[in-house]
Amino acid sequence: MTDADPAQQRIISIDLDEGSIIWRNPDVEQERRVAIFDILEDNRFVPQRGHPDGYAGPYRLMLRVEEGRLVFEIGREDGSPLEAIILGLGRFRRPIRDYFAICDSYYQAIRTSTAQQIETVDMARRALHNEAAEMLMDRLDGKIAVDFDTARRLFTLICVLHIKG
Repeated sequence: MTDADPAQQRIISIDLDEGSIIWRNPDVEQERRVAIFDILEDNRFVPQRGHPDGYAGPYRLMLRVEEGRLVFEIGREDGSPLEAIILGLGRFRRPIRDYFAICDSYYQAIRTSTAQQIETVDMARRALHNEAAEMLMDRLDGKIAVDFDTARRLFTLICVLHIKG
């Protein structure tokens, strides 16, 4: 992979399996849209397994949850499948639950709190999001190399796949 063009080692399309998404509200839809837009604007995504033909991007990505596991279905630019990376979600349950709780507090604060209170909740939300992104990067180590911002946005999308009404 040392000959790969870094400009090609990126996601050009990302979808969430609609069957994995249990429930949405307008705030969640906005988070999903923003995360996908931001990923497509700027990301680093480098599957670590070499492929016989040397393919090294760009990639199409489908995220889904199956039997308690997160599945990264990675495809080539033409849409043909390349590989699937599967991660157990056990370690993500608490960060996802905590992130939902802090986001609920944040949305409530926006409606009823002072600017300082909103800022305090937002700082806590960002810190939790950063920790979860680091955890995702660690879990992907040796499987997919991503930059920090891409990991943050992917964590947002993982959360979208876990929202229950």
